Amino acid sequence: MKSRRTLLVRTGYGSAGAASVPGLPELPADAAADPTAHVTAEVTAAGMAAGMAAARAAGAGPERPPMPLDPPDLPPQIPAEVPTAVLPAVPALPWVPAPPVQPPAVPAPGYPEPPAEPPAAPAFRPLFADAPGLNWAGPGDSWTRAWVAQEPAEGRPTQLSAPLPAPDRGAPGRGASAVEQPLTVRDVELIRASLAVVEPVADRATAHFYALIFLHHPEVRALFPAAMDVQRDRLFRALLAAARSADDPAGLRVYLGALGRGHRRYGTLTGHYGPVGECLVQALARYAGSRWDAETELAWRRVYRLVSSIMIEAAEDAARTSPPWWQGEVVRHERRTRDVAVITVRPDQAYPYRAGQYTSLETPWWPRVWRHFSFASAPRPDGLLTFHVKAVQAGWVSNALVHRAAPGDVLRLGPAAGTMTADHVAGADLLCLGGGTGIAPIRALVEEVAERGTPVGAVDVFYGARRAADLYELDGLDELARRLPWLTVRPVLSGAGPAEGALTGELPEVVGRFGPWAGREAFLSGPPAMVRRGVGVLLRSGVPAERIRHDLVGDLAAG
Repeated sequence: MKSRRTLLVRTGYGSAGAASVPGLPELPADAAADPTAHVTAEVTAAGMAAGMAAARAAGAGPERPPMPLDPPDLPPQIPAEVPTAVLPAVPALPWVPAPPVQPPAVPAPGYPEPPAEPPAAPAFRPLFADAPGLNWAGPGDSWTRAWVAQEPAEGRPTQLSAPLPAPDRGAPGRGASAVEQPLTVRDVELIRASLAVVEPVADRATAHFYALIFLHHPEVRALFPAAMDVQRDRLFRALLAAARSADDPAGLRVYLGALGRGHRRYGTLTGHYGPVGECLVQALARYAGSRWDAETELAWRRVYRLVSSIMIEAAEDAARTSPPWWQGEVVRHERRTRDVAVITVRPDQAYPYRAGQYTSLETPWWPRVWRHFSFASAPRPDGLLTFHVKAVQAGWVSNALVHRAAPGDVLRLGPAAGTMTADHVAGADLLCLGGGTGIAPIRALVEEVAERGTPVGAVDVFYGARRAADLYELDGLDELARRLPWLTVRPVLSGAGPAEGALTGELPEVVGRFGPWAGREAFLSGPPAMVRRGVGVLLRSGVPAERIRHDLVGDLAAG
């Protein structure tokens, strides 16, 4: 039990136990009526000292020595209505400031005076103003070494220079030597017949093909984008193109050579072609149904050996002189319409191309997703590249380039490709059809003709769009036409709305009304449907098929 001397009681007026504690006086009548009256008395440090002195005089305990923080011994200033025996609740410390009588004044909000002239934005400084060796490629560089010197995974082929082995099946002539034989007319017939069976279920066949690759060779999954829908379509288009051109060795070599050089940007190496061929044969065997037999399989192995050898040869030749991709910094971004932007890019080193060609671009926001875009200008002395990009619905790359890209962003560019180039030696008159952003390569062709100074008879450009607002490049073409007497520009509008100074109707049909065009070299660029209709109109207008040039690549409009 603790003694009453050491019992600490924390209470106050109004407490039920206050009167039962020995030593506490009875509450005065006025305090009982107003329990808060004691807090209205001004209690100072002197009152604290007086109370402590009275307690010592009454024998409450031994006197302790003074402490450094004891209040000074001042004369008492306790009001008469407060009992001297009551211990003050909270002493006022001399270093605590008194509360303010009035709240502090809040200054009125002020705004700085606007400058006489707004500060100039800092000048944009490109990263690649002078970086010729940043991505250098040549004999003995890292790109060439990576291509020709690969450590193979155990048990997997590294080269397809040797043919894919064909199953013997107990019949003569079914070994590797049979695969090395050149394609025959019978092989082409079997390939086209089996493709006709696979085409209706191409989505399932290609999905099964990639499933086989990723299951048996998971190390190659990192070479492909996360979403494989567009990639699956590309595979079947390539197969169709190879099958249709199998009896045209020159055309097949041009197409496959560009395909092999382009595959370097994905990180494709020589050792990847062997496993791809085996998985392709397995997928075709599953979905070709009754059209698949040993003879059809041998035909496919022969054609794949031809296709892969051309692609590998083109890739290895390109690896000796150029990188698989270039870095390009955006130095200018100009919005022409709500969905169209003109983007100027400075590559990290010299970028070879021809007017009328296209390249593939990868943005930092969608890794391993590449889309094709045509060059909108002829090669320039400063090395800058210009592209016209339209943001299409669900187009990952195009929307990023139009709505997100800005000066300073770095893109990746694949090698130039495409055959829509002009033969300046022949000097033939040109007929150009450009729909929408398809006017980009048409303008590049006109610039190239003007820069070369080659005498030409005439260049007729038909520039089509749905609305007048979509003819974003018309002013620039009109300016060229005023300086170049051999250039004629005719705008064409196919949609409703004002058509002052423009022809009305679908672009191919309008061009047909101005025919015949015999003797012209024709160039078409724009939406695939427009290009297909335009080819038919030009053929009926007297233009030979070999003089009609276009690059009907589905990715050009795929986003």
